[in-house]
Amino acid sequence: MSQSSTENAELANATLAVADAAETAKEVAADAAKITKDTLEHGANDTLQFLGIPIDINTLTHMLIDLSGRLVLALLIFFVGKWIGKRMVRIAKHVMAKSRLDNTAANFLGNLLYGLMLVAVVLASLNKLGVNTNSFVAMLGAAGVAIGVSLKDQLSNLAAGVLIVIFRPFGRGDVVEVGGKLGTVLDISLVNTRIRTANNHEIIIPNGDIMTTASINYSSLPTRRVDVEVGIGYSSDIRAAREVMVALAKAHPNVLDDPEPSVIVTALADSSVDLMLRAWTNNDDWFMTHAELLEQVKYAFDEAGIDIPFPNRTVQIDGFEMDKLNALFESQAEHARLIKTSKQDPIN
Repeated sequence: MSQSSTENAELANATLAVADAAETAKEVAADAAKITKDTLEHGANDTLQFLGIPIDINTLTHMLIDLSGRLVLALLIFFVGKWIGKRMVRIAKHVMAKSRLDNTAANFLGNLLYGLMLVAVVLASLNKLGVNTNSFVAMLGAAGVAIGVSLKDQLSNLAAGVLIVIFRPFGRGDVVEVGGKLGTVLDISLVNTRIRTANNHEIIIPNGDIMTTASINYSSLPTRRVDVEVGIGYSSDIRAAREVMVALAKAHPNVLDDPEPSVIVTALADSSVDLMLRAWTNNDDWFMTHAELLEQVKYAFDEAGIDIPFPNRTVQIDGFEMDKLNALFESQAEHARLIKTSKQDPIN
């Protein structure tokens, strides 16, 4: 049976139930009118005695008619509201299924929504019958406050999970960085999100932390820039180094032609001139492309004679002559030699 047929059948059942209730109320009203008529025909007055208490027939008749009308409206509110609630829950589950939310989480949220709507429908029906629902609402409010205080953190994570489902900052399979933790999203549940790191560690992050900290989704866009930083010596030719790096990037199969690769000078450091190669690649190829380009730059610089310097410093001591410094070093070396000799030939 199709979904529309099921919905039509549910609506038809609700309509039949309301019709039966209306018929019952009509019969009750008719019986009340008949009793009133018979009483007036066979009695001398318009009152009845029930347990010694006089009851006005006209008042009783109007009460029964009013009650029957309220009953019909209450049943109408209940069955129609229940049908609308089921329809809305079905739509909500369909939306959550499209958002790639876990089936367990989707069913839980759907049932929670249906339960809340059913409570609202029941309260509306009771209110139509004339029942004072203020006490019920107060009890539900007090229970909600108590639950909210005791489960504050869990409810915060639950609310954050709902927001993640609605706004979808990331999904399963995306590479994200949350709170300094980088990995692939494995699962998004109601209260937490699981990611797998590159070294196959599974990290469980509460959804509340995700919504309150900055996160980076590396998979949201199809392409990503590869930045390869390297330093060359001050005596090396910047133009030659740039040509080598750009040629390597253009020859790499994963590097895109548009935008074209480029090299810029990022800093004149203490020991080197820092260069950065910027090339674009597809998201899935970023990691291997970065590693391969970094290795190829080292080999290409070695072949081209371009120096990648170690950090070095020149220390200058003002007011101190080098001859005296050399003599000091020589005396320390001679002292160390004498100590070594005395240990080898001890004096008895």
